[in-house]
Amino acid sequence: MGNTKAWVQAARLRTLPLSFSGIIVGTGLAVMEGQFDGTIFILALLTTVGFQVTSNFANDYGDGVKGTDNEDRIGPVRAIQSGSITRDSLKKGIIISIVISMLIAIALIYLAFGFENFFYILIFFVLGLLSVWAAIKYTVGSNAYGYRGMGDLFVFLFFGLLGVLGSMFLYTKSLDWNDVLPAVAIGFLCVAVLNLNNLRDAVSDKKHGKITMVVKMGFDNGKRYHFFLILMALCCFALFIWIEGLSWKTSFFMLAFVPLLIHLRKVGLTQNPGDLDPELKKVALSTFLLAILFLISVNIFL
Repeated sequence: MGNTKAWVQAARLRTLPLSFSGIIVGTGLAVMEGQFDGTIFILALLTTVGFQVTSNFANDYGDGVKGTDNEDRIGPVRAIQSGSITRDSLKKGIIISIVISMLIAIALIYLAFGFENFFYILIFFVLGLLSVWAAIKYTVGSNAYGYRGMGDLFVFLFFGLLGVLGSMFLYTKSLDWNDVLPAVAIGFLCVAVLNLNNLRDAVSDKKHGKITMVVKMGFDNGKRYHFFLILMALCCFALFIWIEGLSWKTSFFMLAFVPLLIHLRKVGLTQNPGDLDPELKKVALSTFLLAILFLISVNIFL
C-alpha cells in the first residue's frame, strides 16, 4: 500500500492540532463544572485523530480523482497528485481508517456512558457515523458538499459545536447555554482556516469547478468574511468571560488572539492568493494555543 512516508504525508499530521482544539476547549468547560476523566480525554483525542486522518485521506482521494489537485494548485503536493499512493490503495486506507476510528469511538462512548445510558450511546454512535460521512463526502462523490460551498457549514458544525459541546458532554452529561459561546468561537476559527485555504486556492478551485464560499463571493469579499470569522470568535470568548464573571487571571487565554489580529493585517494587505499559504499554520496553531491556554487557565485559577 505504498511507503510509510507517503502515508504520513497523506495523513497530514499538521492538521491535528486544529482538530484537537475543540476537544481541549470542551474538556476545559467540563473542568469548570468540576468534571474530568483522563481516559475519556485520551480516547476523545484518539477518536479525533482517526476522524481527521480519515477526512484527510478522503480529501486527497476526492480532489485527486476530480483533478482539483494539479499543477495550478498552491501548497503541498498530494498523494494521488504525485503518484506516491494509488487510488485503490488510498481507498483501502480510508476503509481501514474508518474501522479504527469507529472502534476507538465505541470504546469512548462505552467508557463515558456505560450500558445504562442507552439513549446517549445511540446519539453519540449516530454522531460518529455522521462524522465519518462528513469526512468522506467533503470531496468524494458527485455531490461532494465541499464543491458546493457547504464546507464552511460542516466544519463549523463538526469542529466547533460537536467538537466542543460533544466532548464536554462526555464528561458532564449536561450542557449549559453559556457553553455554546466557546463552541461557536472555535467553530469560527476552524472555518477561518478553511477559508484561508480557499482564498489561497481561489483561482485553481474556480478553474476546476470547485465552488467554495470564496469562489462564490470573490477574493476581496472572502477576505472580509475572514475578518468577520476571527473577530466574531474574539467577541464570543469575550462575552463568555463577561457572563461567567471570569477574572483577568483566568482570562489570560485571550492573549492567543494577539497573533490572530496581527495575521488579519497581513490578510488585509495581501493581493496575491499564494502569499496566504504561510498564514494557514499561524491561524491553526493560534487556535490550538487558545485551546491549551483555556484548559490551563481553568485548571489553575478556578
